[in-house]
Amino acid sequence: MSILIVDDFEEQRELLALTLKQAGYRSLIFADSAADALKRLGVGHSTPPSDRVDIVLMDILMPDMDGLEACRRIRNEERLQHLPVIVVTAKTDASDLTAAYTAGATDYIRKPVIPAELVARVSMAMSVKEELDNRTERERELDEQAKELGKTVQELKSLRGTLCLCAKCKRVKTSGGLWQRLEDYLEEKLNAKITSGVCTKCASEGGPKTIRASF
Repeated sequence: MSILIVDDFEEQRELLALTLKQAGYRSLIFADSAADALKRLGVGHSTPPSDRVDIVLMDILMPDMDGLEACRRIRNEERLQHLPVIVVTAKTDASDLTAAYTAGATDYIRKPVIPAELVARVSMAMSVKEELDNRTERERELDEQAKELGKTVQELKSLRGTLCLCAKCKRVKTSGGLWQRLEDYLEEKLNAKITSGVCTKCASEGGPKTIRASF
C-alpha cells in the first residue's frame, strides 16, 4: 500500500520516510506542497492518477495552501471520501484538532514526530483502509450478483408459456429446435448447478429420482 507524504520541508519528508521504511513500508510518494499533493491525488480531474495512494500524511502549515484546505478539497472528491488523511502538526489544542477533523482529517500525529506513534497511527489507518476496500469490493460483487439475478429473472419470465417438454423423456425443445436435457437447460438458463434427489413419497414407494430446481 502506498503512502503520500506531504510537507514543504525536505528534512521532514525524509524523516517520516526513514521511519516508515524501517517499519517495512516501501511504497512512498512525496509532495512538497498541498497543490502538488492534490495533483498527485488527481483532485479536480475526471480520471484517477496513475499512482495509487492509500494513506496521506499531511502537514498543516504550508505556504500558498495549508493542509486543512487540502483536506477539504480531497473530501470533495467522491472517490476519495474514505481515503485516510493523517495530519502532522505541532498545533494540538482542542480547537486546532477540531478544525482538522472538520476539514476531513481522520487522525493526527504530533510534531516533533515520535517514530513509534507514527508507525502505530499508520498501521491503524492501513487496517481501516483495507477493511473499507474489502467492504467496497463485497458491495460491488453483490451489486453484480443482483444484476445477474435480475437478468435471470427477466429471462425466466420471458420463457413462460414457451417451453416444449417431451412427455416421455422430459427433454426441453430449445429455440433452435434441438432437444436438451431438462437439467442442462435449467443450468444454462439459471447459471446454477441443478442437483438430483428423491422426495419423501418416492423414497417410500421406491419411485424414480426427481430433479429439483429452485427459482
